Amino acid sequence: MSKPLEVLESINPLCPPAGSGLVESHAPSSRLRVCHVSMCLQTGGLERLLVDFARFHARKNFELQFVALTGDGPPAQDIRDTGCPVRVLNESLKIRKLWSLTQLVRQLKSQSPHIVHTHNTYAHFYGAIAAKLAGVPVVVNTQHGRGCGGNWKAHWQFHLANRWTQRVVGVSHDAARLCQQQDRAAHEKITTIWNGINLDRFAFHGPKPVPTAISVARLSAVKDFPTLLRAVPHVLPHVPDFRLRIVGDGPERAKLELLIDELHLRSHVELLGERHDVPALLAESGFFVSSSLSEGISLTLLEAMAVGLPVVTTAVGGNPEIVLDGQTGRLAPAGDPAALSRAIVDLCSERDLWPAMGTLGRQRVEQHFEIRQMIRCYEALYEELLKRA
Repeated sequence: MSKPLEVLESINPLCPPAGSGLVESHAPSSRLRVCHVSMCLQTGGLERLLVDFARFHARKNFELQFVALTGDGPPAQDIRDTGCPVRVLNESLKIRKLWSLTQLVRQLKSQSPHIVHTHNTYAHFYGAIAAKLAGVPVVVNTQHGRGCGGNWKAHWQFHLANRWTQRVVGVSHDAARLCQQQDRAAHEKITTIWNGINLDRFAFHGPKPVPTAISVARLSAVKDFPTLLRAVPHVLPHVPDFRLRIVGDGPERAKLELLIDELHLRSHVELLGERHDVPALLAESGFFVSSSLSEGISLTLLEAMAVGLPVVTTAVGGNPEIVLDGQTGRLAPAGDPAALSRAIVDLCSERDLWPAMGTLGRQRVEQHFEIRQMIRCYEALYEELLKRA
C-alpha cells in the first residue's frame, strides 16, 4: 500500500529515475491506452496541462485519448494537432446528465482504454461511473484546485466516485490534505504529484532592475485583484516609480477598471488584457505578484520563476510549496492589502538580491516542476496501478 502524500522532492517513489526503464516496458503494439476525461477543453490552466500531456507523453508506451463533457476551444485543437483524438460530448457548456453519462460509457466501450484519468470533481463523478460500467480496470483522478470542491454536492460526488477509483492525485500537499479531509475513507488512495510547466517556452532572463511588477491570471473573483490594487497606494510612498501590469481578461475586468479610477492609479497600473506574448512580458519585468485567494499549483507563478523573476504572492494553497519565503520571493496573507504592500516594499528594498532570487527560483522549477518530469510520474503511476489491477 502506498504512503499518502508522496511528494516530488528529490526522489519520488512514483517517478522513475531517468533511464530506469520503468516506463519503457511496453512494446509499441501493446501501448497502454489512457483516456483523459475533463469538464471542457476551453482556455485555462487545467486545459494547458492536458495539451502538455498530449505533447509530451511517451508515445512508444502510451496511447492517449481525450473526452470533454461540454464545449471545446483552442486547447481541443491543440491536442488534435498532436495526433491524439478528442471527443466533445456536448458542444454547449450545459451538461446533459444522463445523456452525457450514456455517451461517455459508449465512448469508453468503443475505445477500450486501460486507464481513465479524470480531472477535478465533476468530470471525476461521471468518468468513474462510466469507467465502472464500461469495465475499465483503473481510474485515476487529479484534483487541480484546493480539495474536491466547496459544497455538499461536490463532496458527495467525490465520495461516490472514489469508491471506483484506484488513486486520487492532489497537485499540491495542500490539495491532497484537503482531499483526505473531505473523504477520509479514501485516505490511502490520495497522493501528490506537483504540476509542471514546459520550460522550453520560458527562457531564463532574470529580473529587470526596475520596480515593475507583473501579474498574469484570469480576472476572476478568486484571483482577488481588488486587494492587489488597494495595496498599490500603500506601496507608492515608499517606491514612487512602482508600476503594475496585469495580464488577462475575465468577468471582473469592468469592476477593476472602476477601482483603478477610484484609486487614481491610471499612471501606475495597466490592464493589458489577454496576451499571447506572456514569456516576453515576463522578461520585461522586475518581479511577479499574485493576490489569489486560492491556488492548487499556480502555473503562472512557475512560469515567472522559470524566467527568473522573484515573486510576491499570497500564502494560500500550493504557493508556499513553490516559493521559498525570503529566498525566491515573499509570501503574504491573502485578502490583506496592507500586508501585501509591505511584502512588495520589502522586496523592492532588496533589489540587489533579485538576480540571486531569480536564479534560485529557476533552479527550483527545473528540479521539481518540469512538465516532462510530471508526466513521467503519472506514467509510472499508471503502470503501477495497472499491474495491481
